[in-house]
Amino acid sequence: MIELLRRFGGKYCRYMVIGPACKLIEVIFDLLTPLVIAQMIDKGIGAYDVNSVVHYGMVLAAMAVIGISFTLVCQKMAALTSQGMGTDIRGALYQHITKLSYAELDRFGTPSLITRITNDVNQVQLAVALGVRMLIRWPFLAVGSMVAALAIDLKLGMIFLICTPAIGLVFWFVMARCIPYYKQLQAKLDRIALVCREGLSGARVVRAFVREDHERERFARAAEDQARVAIAVGKLSSILNPVTFLVMNLGVCAILWVGGIQVNVGELTQGQVMAFVNYMTQTLTSIVYVANLVVVFTKASASASRLNEVLNCVPSIIDEDNQPVALPEPSAMGNAVPVPALSLSHASFSFGVGAANAVNDVTLELPVGKTLGIIGGTGSGKSTLVSLIPRLYDTGVGSVSVMGADVRAWPLDQLRHVVATVPQRASLVSGTIRSNLTWRDESATDEELWAALEMAQASEFVRNKPQGLDAPVEAGGKNFSGGQRQRLTIARALVGSPQILIMDDSASALDFKTDAALRHAIRERSVRGAAAGGLPLTTVIVSQRVSTVRDADMICVLDHGSVAGLGTHDELYASCQLYREICQSQLRREELEGQQGSAMPALVPSPAPAPGAPAAPASTCAKEGC
Repeated sequence: MIELLRRFGGKYCRYMVIGPACKLIEVIFDLLTPLVIAQMIDKGIGAYDVNSVVHYGMVLAAMAVIGISFTLVCQKMAALTSQGMGTDIRGALYQHITKLSYAELDRFGTPSLITRITNDVNQVQLAVALGVRMLIRWPFLAVGSMVAALAIDLKLGMIFLICTPAIGLVFWFVMARCIPYYKQLQAKLDRIALVCREGLSGARVVRAFVREDHERERFARAAEDQARVAIAVGKLSSILNPVTFLVMNLGVCAILWVGGIQVNVGELTQGQVMAFVNYMTQTLTSIVYVANLVVVFTKASASASRLNEVLNCVPSIIDEDNQPVALPEPSAMGNAVPVPALSLSHASFSFGVGAANAVNDVTLELPVGKTLGIIGGTGSGKSTLVSLIPRLYDTGVGSVSVMGADVRAWPLDQLRHVVATVPQRASLVSGTIRSNLTWRDESATDEELWAALEMAQASEFVRNKPQGLDAPVEAGGKNFSGGQRQRLTIARALVGSPQILIMDDSASALDFKTDAALRHAIRERSVRGAAAGGLPLTTVIVSQRVSTVRDADMICVLDHGSVAGLGTHDELYASCQLYREICQSQLRREELEGQQGSAMPALVPSPAPAPGAPAAPASTCAKEGC
């Protein structure tokens, strides 16, 4: 908590001084009130003096008005401080989260980050507000009341010395057992947020598999788990107030008993006894509120530690000292570029210490203007590999270079402007089609946007929208089909003239005709770029479709993060067993037979047919390599 105050409380120092100062003045009036009431009882009511009663009544009213005025000022200072700090913490937290790499985001998890930026910040805000308003008031009121009471009578003051430690002992007993639960509560809230997010984001899948009851039970278990901890805290906390007020009421009874005896013998006046009762009540009530403040501060401390954990997390990917990288110029001879567009040298990456490599010792080189196809089974590391290019992850071993320069030497803004990525999951934000397309280049003209839509095969359905580019986009793009969302994300990546385009299985929702037209348009874009004297577009296509990558200049076959084959379609079909199996599972017989005319793989003996079974046709044997 102290660290957050040091980091974000600087510009609110004057509020944190004015607020408690106003509260201190209010407390002084609260301490004077019992003395005024005592004078009213002794000189007014006891002496049947109406004028004295009216006089002291007016004094009390004036004190009340002044006290309320200072209270209002303090409330405003508390609101300015807590809301201002809360806004600053959320802003800094969100800004810092956007700087974290995928590795740090994976470590914290999205639900936990959402809980921290909402619930945890709210807890800190509450503690700051109560700190400004109450941190001075209640301790000062407790001590001041005790001193004033002792000044009235030392004999009655002994009751304080008995009641106060008793309340302190109860407070210590409860807090010592409650504090561990507060940290558990935040973790339980993270779990609830995770289950809720999974259930809501995957609502269609849940309903398709008739898992509504299961998800309800899973959420109920998480909620019950959190409720169990909250109830345990509540049971312990419930002891505090009743026991405290029991001790306080017993103390008041003792004061009235002993004070009544002293009034009878003339040692004290009735007004002094009433003042003593008021001070006793103020003291013990203050102790109760101090205990509640400790509870709030304990919760805030647990939340502050979680916020500091995120804020103190150093991003593993930084570019503070990186200077802009000059792009290579095409040479006069055939527009050749002296450096490759993409180069990986023994690149390896793993998700955490001790984990197996998701990408293992990958080495390849892709010339400018060429197309790299990446194919492999699910979990083979395709998405992870292409995430190394725009430096969403950093390699643990080896290096990745773009346009002849290591990606670690690039400023991130420039690198991710040169390298446009179309993610595996199409992601759109609420707004319009235009606002989504201009993410890479806010100054893009309508002509540029329509050109990108044409290449992405999205112009037709956008033109059919009455509002065209200004057609609304709902959160997540839910008012578009899966294929339309993918085409819009592809168009978004094409805006701003990137030099390298990465398509991470971003055409999976497209039909084969649209997919082929898209790839043809991208090749034409590359040719036009080279003809205009600029750099031709280099493309990296990740797909599980052979038809999508077979025409690529180079195909990389991945198997458990390692390169199982590297070459053209013909070369890999002839030499790579894994690639050949993928082709045989996807391509038609005619395509395979045409393929085998140029590159016939070695035949693999097949088992003898079962007795009585018909012989397989020659074409089938050829297809299956038998």
